[in-house]
Amino acid sequence: MRQTLAALALIPLATAAAAQECGGSFADFKQRMESEAVARGADPATARAFFDGVRQDQETLAADRRQGVFTLPFTDFARRLISADRINRGQANARQYADTFDRIEAEYGVSRGVLLAFWAFETDYGAFQGDFNTVNSLVTLAHDCRRPELFRPQVFAALELFAQGGLDPDTTTGAWAGEIGMVQMLPEDILENGVDADGNGTVDLKTSPRDALMSGAKMLQSLGWRANEPWLEEVDVPASMDWSQAALEIKKSPAEWEALGVAPRDGDWDADLPASLLLPQGHEGPAFVAYPNFDVYFEWNQSFTYVLTAAYFATRLEGAPVFDAGNPAPGLSDAQMKSLQQKLAARGHDVGDIDGILGAGTRAAVRAEQQRLGLPADAWPTTQLLNAL
Repeated sequence: MRQTLAALALIPLATAAAAQECGGSFADFKQRMESEAVARGADPATARAFFDGVRQDQETLAADRRQGVFTLPFTDFARRLISADRINRGQANARQYADTFDRIEAEYGVSRGVLLAFWAFETDYGAFQGDFNTVNSLVTLAHDCRRPELFRPQVFAALELFAQGGLDPDTTTGAWAGEIGMVQMLPEDILENGVDADGNGTVDLKTSPRDALMSGAKMLQSLGWRANEPWLEEVDVPASMDWSQAALEIKKSPAEWEALGVAPRDGDWDADLPASLLLPQGHEGPAFVAYPNFDVYFEWNQSFTYVLTAAYFATRLEGAPVFDAGNPAPGLSDAQMKSLQQKLAARGHDVGDIDGILGAGTRAAVRAEQQRLGLPADAWPTTQLLNAL
């Protein structure tokens, strides 16, 4: 759940001299991990049983390097993930588990649409939870020197789950990055936020929707979700304004946005809270304001496109209309995006890896160059900007 999929792709790679030990012989690495687990207090026999059958998984490493879907523009990505069938099944699940959602909203203040959207996107409402051996994946990724600091703690958390009877290193499966269950939670998060919602004495996130939904809600609360507040609202924007104000880090009150000509599409603000204006495809495309709860989404996943799509889908499941796609300027191809990132980096901007992904660093650099060149500073990269550079 947290730090999944694109999240892992967007975190800077570790250096060869990683902060945490990694690499070398996989067998030696397993032995070192087992010894460290025992030094941390694990029962030696339990640690031996946990690590004994672990195998390096090349498919996990391959999956870690495949992130092409996150290069899609918001509109294309949303249309790929959101369908009438997913909406209908989401609404059916909302009715079927209404008692659980009522309890969630009372105890954690997390709206049902938010959890339904994650449930849909992560596993298609539980239908596709992943078939990677969880322990193999976690140890493989801890051994790999790309992001060992993320996965080493998850290995030890998985060992604790095993000791508690909540994980079998031979049979427990999930996503390639080690997430388990219907809303895809990492072992550390299961330990901290797992809830036995159905009262059967176990926390089962793979077969119990009630356990999975309650655990996901508790986790969102622990990450800072503000009870009973909105997260996203579609707006209309004027034909021209200072587009550089459309940025996650810039927050204004509804009154301040109204003074700039921004207005809710349905005529009413969802809340009198500070909000950021989001233009995922520039000033001629869709427009939203994001309230404080929107920031919590980035603790679940760090891809802006994924987060915005999940947040929007949550509003759709609760009755919001289809967003106005507008008529945005065409986006760049993968090769063009990489060329743009190279040009931005050459001008001194920190865009991270040259990966073709429109991440936060690339957006900030695009906005800065648009301002310098006198173009609409909406952080949407176009061929006009590429050619100008």
